[in-house]
Amino acid sequence: MIRNIIGSVLAVIGAAGAVASPFQSWYDGRHGRDYRVEDLFNGITGTSSDLWVSLLLPFAFAALVTLLGLVLRSRLLVALSGLIVLGFTILWMVRQGQRADGLTLNSDGTGIGLGVAAALGGGALLLIAAAVMSGRRSRGGRGSHRYVAGDRAPERYGGYGEYGDTGQVGYDEPEPYRTHQYPPYDAGHPPAGSTEQHAWDDTREQQPWTPPPEPQQPPPDDRR
Repeated sequence: MIRNIIGSVLAVIGAAGAVASPFQSWYDGRHGRDYRVEDLFNGITGTSSDLWVSLLLPFAFAALVTLLGLVLRSRLLVALSGLIVLGFTILWMVRQGQRADGLTLNSDGTGIGLGVAAALGGGALLLIAAAVMSGRRSRGGRGSHRYVAGDRAPERYGGYGEYGDTGQVGYDEPEPYRTHQYPPYDAGHPPAGSTEQHAWDDTREQQPWTPPPEPQQPPPDDRR
C-alpha cells in the first residue's frame, strides 16, 4: 500500500514535469511547443507549430497513460508512459544535433534549455515510479492458492491425486502407520497371545491343506 502511494506521487510529478516541459526553452530560447511532431521524423525546421501538433502532443498522451496506470495500479502502463517521454525527448535531441551540428549547453542561456531537463527528469521519475509501485494484488489475497487442473501438491502432502477410470478425484494413499516393533520371533510360531498368533491360528483353520486333528485314543481298559 505504501509503495503504491509513493509510486503514485512520483508518477504524478514526472507526468506534470513532462507536460510542462514544452512551455519552457528547449534550444537557443525556442520553446518545445514550437517544434512540430513531424519534424522529429522528417528533420527539424524553423517553421513554427500549433500547440496540439507540437511536442505537447506525445507528452500529453504519456500523461493520460500515466493516469490510467495509476487508476488500474498497473506498473506496465506507468513504465510505458516514461518510455514515451524519454523516447520523444531523445529523438528530438538526435534531430536537433543533426541540425545544429551538435548540442551545446552554455552559461548565457543558449544551447539546451530547461525544457529538455524537465522532460528527461519527468521520464526518469515515471520509470522510478513503476519500479517502486507494488502493482495490483490478486483477488485471492496473500497466501491463497487456486487449484488448476494438472497442478500437484508437494510430495510431502501426498499430492492432489489423479483422475481415475471412474472420473472421481482420489488422493494418494499415505504410507501405513508403523506401530510398536515386536522383538524377533520364530517365523513358524509367533509368540503366544500376540496379534500375530491369533491371525496365524485363524489362517491355519481356513487353509484346506491343514491336516485334521488326530483323534484321541481311549484310555486302556485295565479290567481283565
